[in-house]
Amino acid sequence: MARKGWRRELSLFLAVYLVYNAARWIFVGDLPAARAHAYWIVDLEQSAGVAVERSVQGAFDAATSAELLSIVYLAAQFVVLPGVLIWLYRRAPDRYRALRNTVVATWLIAVPIFALFPVAPPRLADLGFTDMVSQQPGVGLTGRSTIFYNPFAAVPSLHVGFAFAVSLALAAALPRRLPRALALSWGPLVTLSVVTTGNHYVFDVAVGLAVTALGYAAGGLATRERTPRRRREPRATVLSPA
Repeated sequence: MARKGWRRELSLFLAVYLVYNAARWIFVGDLPAARAHAYWIVDLEQSAGVAVERSVQGAFDAATSAELLSIVYLAAQFVVLPGVLIWLYRRAPDRYRALRNTVVATWLIAVPIFALFPVAPPRLADLGFTDMVSQQPGVGLTGRSTIFYNPFAAVPSLHVGFAFAVSLALAAALPRRLPRALALSWGPLVTLSVVTTGNHYVFDVAVGLAVTALGYAAGGLATRERTPRRRREPRATVLSPA
């Protein structure tokens, strides 16, 4: 990939990200509806026997683990995702394009979901969860301000979806076994962080993975549609002697 194209790539990401965040702000839901959907999710998880959020948070409520997982949660979208994209752009252009298209398509697919189905995360659902991230110095997620983000866009969990997309793309681009194993551990680690910190339910994680998989498929389809097909060369006619 030509290095001079980085401005075009950055412009694309900024444009789609601004549209995505504007949509999150425009379609922010109200607290009663968001909590009602949260209670529906909890009931569904309890029926399925997967309502483990409270147990997970209780198991990692020590100060050190809470701080580390809060850092993972904050770094996932704002440090690791852009960092891996930049690295892949320079080192593995094909993997970069696949991850780029996945992220862009997933952002667009997620908009109607949180617009039609606002969900309060565990920390805002009045379910007894602790907002671990806001306990860290200089961070304040607790509250319902919509100036910078949509607090009721818990579904889908793009933190988890993108973390697994990053894991797979990075592992595919790394030649050595140990770095690949470390890359593949990122998705599960982010999953643990979003549940432990009170930001997502197991349901959100499942939907986030499904939406990201759909984004990957849509991004791959868009790439194939833009790739010109090679024209077949006519076969030379071999004349047999009379």
